[in-house]
Amino acid sequence: MVARIVIAAPGSGNGKTTVATGLIAALRARGHVVAPFKVGPDYIDPGYHTLAAGRPGRNLDPVLVGTQRIGPLFRHGATGADIAVVEGVMGLFDGRVGHHVEEGGLGSTAHVAGLLSAPVLLVVDARGQSTSLAALLHGFRSFRPGVRIAGVVLNQVGSDRHEQVLREACGEVGLPVIGAVRRAGEVDVPSRHLGLVPAAEHGAPAVRAVEAMAALIESSVDLEAVVRLARSAGPLDGPVWVAADEVVPVSGRPVVAVAGGPAFTFGYAEHAELLRAAGAEVAIVDPLRDSRLPVDTAGLVLPGGFPEAHAEALSANTSLRDEVAAFARAGHPIHAECGGLLYLAKHLDGHPMSGVIDAEATMTPRLLLGYRDAVATAGSVLHTEGSRVTGHEFHRTRLTPAHPGTPAWTWRDHEGKPHQEGFTTGPLHASYLHTHPAGNPTPIARFVRAAAQVQL
Repeated sequence: MVARIVIAAPGSGNGKTTVATGLIAALRARGHVVAPFKVGPDYIDPGYHTLAAGRPGRNLDPVLVGTQRIGPLFRHGATGADIAVVEGVMGLFDGRVGHHVEEGGLGSTAHVAGLLSAPVLLVVDARGQSTSLAALLHGFRSFRPGVRIAGVVLNQVGSDRHEQVLREACGEVGLPVIGAVRRAGEVDVPSRHLGLVPAAEHGAPAVRAVEAMAALIESSVDLEAVVRLARSAGPLDGPVWVAADEVVPVSGRPVVAVAGGPAFTFGYAEHAELLRAAGAEVAIVDPLRDSRLPVDTAGLVLPGGFPEAHAEALSANTSLRDEVAAFARAGHPIHAECGGLLYLAKHLDGHPMSGVIDAEATMTPRLLLGYRDAVATAGSVLHTEGSRVTGHEFHRTRLTPAHPGTPAWTWRDHEGKPHQEGFTTGPLHASYLHTHPAGNPTPIARFVRAAAQVQL
């Protein structure tokens, strides 16, 4: 089985992404075939992992896909690799609030590390610490004995003396120091209202940022020690996730256009794999640059991303906006999530969009973030009425009205208050809710069948 290691931290902001991305790129430069993964629903970090590894960065989220699928999805994503680097989410034990498993919170880094029988490399921001680091490490190491913290990467180290004291602190609790990253070695990666700017938007500077991370980790971390730790992972037997086993293909190879490019970067690799397995021919359309939908398009997928950062350019592409509106009026199936929902609105921050949905989209200061256990309010191209899914909401925009016509979903918040959101008709399903198709492949097969029927 492929060697594997999980990169974790006591909390957000300790440097997991820099260490994980740098490790992926540095190991690749040494000749390893590296499979990159991210714990949780995050779309942005896997983009940098993809640049670093030269193969798709994938997500491992037990909340969205189910605990039983983590092993098979890992084996699928690691096929052909000799080592896997798994970047964690938030703090080591932070998972879905109110849901606990033996290793920690449901969907936490610790939970996934346990499911993968993988050792954990803990990245610690050492600013303002010296001997107290020993107490922190002792607490993390003993909190859940089933989670194997195998080493430490010291981040934000101030001096030789600081490093010496920190290494002594690690020695007190018997944890080896695998690397020490100096404070002057920070890598500048641009961010905006929802975190880092996606790699696909940042272009050449993103490539340079990944190269800088690789150089930093190459000079600061013992890569051979990382490989040894990864090879110490426990056995991980079981099936491999195969898209073709999840869906029944239709005939006719209907063309399903999937929006991509800088404005629509939030998607899971398994989505396109399932579309193809269900019988679709997948064609990418960039709403910033392409004036027409691909030839013979029978279905349209509009994933999430940052259309709000490109609203003026999206609006200026009137020919594609008009074609999408006509496509919807003709009854073709459309599946839109979050950013895709905004593109279907009448306006986005005052900029004309496709006008498929009779609502206005605007930026707000409020971040809406979290998992949602949702029920389909009505039957649609994706779901039967009453279908239940767990999805993830992550945005700073508002749709007014929130659910023009028939809402797509109903859910209850942590106080039990009901919410309705999104928009659906028979051929259209548009919502803020992000879902992971590997956790529920049936809607993908329904969508491709609908596209095939329209094509006839």
